[in-house]
Amino acid sequence: MGAPTVVIIGQSGNKFILGSDETVLIAKQPKTLSTIAGKHNIFELTGSRYQLIKGAMSSFMKPSSLQTNIKQMDDLITSLFLKSTKETDVIPTVGFMKRLTFNIASAVLFGIQDDLLIEEFSHDFSLAFKAVWSIPVNFPGTAYWRGLRARSRIIARLMPIIRKKSADLREGRLHPASDILSSLIALKTQNEDVITYEMIVDNFVTLMIASHDTSAILMSLILSKDPEIHLKVYEEQVEIQRDQEGRDDRNLTWDDIQKMKYTWRVAQELMRIIPPVFGSFRKAVNDTSFGGFDIPKGWQVFWSAYSTHMDNDIFVNPTEFDPSRFETNLPTPIPPYAYIPFGGGQHSCLGNEFARVETLITIHKLVTMYEWSLIHPNEVITRQPMPYPSMGLPIKVKPISIAS
Repeated sequence: MGAPTVVIIGQSGNKFILGSDETVLIAKQPKTLSTIAGKHNIFELTGSRYQLIKGAMSSFMKPSSLQTNIKQMDDLITSLFLKSTKETDVIPTVGFMKRLTFNIASAVLFGIQDDLLIEEFSHDFSLAFKAVWSIPVNFPGTAYWRGLRARSRIIARLMPIIRKKSADLREGRLHPASDILSSLIALKTQNEDVITYEMIVDNFVTLMIASHDTSAILMSLILSKDPEIHLKVYEEQVEIQRDQEGRDDRNLTWDDIQKMKYTWRVAQELMRIIPPVFGSFRKAVNDTSFGGFDIPKGWQVFWSAYSTHMDNDIFVNPTEFDPSRFETNLPTPIPPYAYIPFGGGQHSCLGNEFARVETLITIHKLVTMYEWSLIHPNEVITRQPMPYPSMGLPIKVKPISIAS
């Protein structure tokens, strides 16, 4: 990806890359990511700037914050399912789930509620997302060229929002804890010499690109193909739904989410076989070595989740789908740096808990609201660059009711 690169595999390799501090390796992403997301994205920042931006972002991703957003997420997901099935019995799962995850990120993380604006953002972020792992050729018609143009449109739409939120913060009409964007703007006000508007823009773009989570899409696929797993997930979710019957508020709660243990093990096993983040880069800031091989200063190193996720010494019979691998109190626990669907170390994905909650709420709604079947049972998985069913995974749905 534009620089000499060493690919290091295995658990010890993952630990070396993901566990090294900034005196050995720094997060240096390919040109496509740094130009599409912006050179000040959180994956590129170091030192105090990284700590400040990370702190502002992670405050919205931790469990105590997510608990307050579950009702909003529940309402949004339910509404989108009902709208999508109002006049048709077919859901194009890939398109639907992309829209769902993007709408939730827009509303919950950034406080953007305007449907038309969200639709415009969604189109351009889809182009930007495809450009991140493209060949960096800025020629009309290429994915990279389209991504750069999409980034320009995103910034043009974002700046009025930033100016409005800045004014509302100054006048006391908005609290910094309302959403991530407001928090970053307030952070800039408090740290004018460190944080810039360019950093705010770059990290807005970065988080929105990162919101393209595929867990719920792949869950829909495996539940359709494996009746036994589908039944176990269904029974777990119906039991949670029945527990809601005595409540005034029938929305899911944080306690409900914690009860979805089997459903989450299915998601974990999916992410082992088809990791959402299949690898990433670091850059050597000094001459170093690993396993007896020299890594010169300036070279990139690349880690791959597949190297351990499909290692028979760590996960026996790795090609078999077995959610029991993630049960608690296993006699042989999964070793550190062996299961890394969201990366690891200080630059690991900040949104993994957010993605967990979003996935579990989505699957709860899907299995308790609908019966469904695959329109293309033999559809295969491709990477674009995230793992997606090649034909969009259309499913035929039928509303169901749960007997008490």
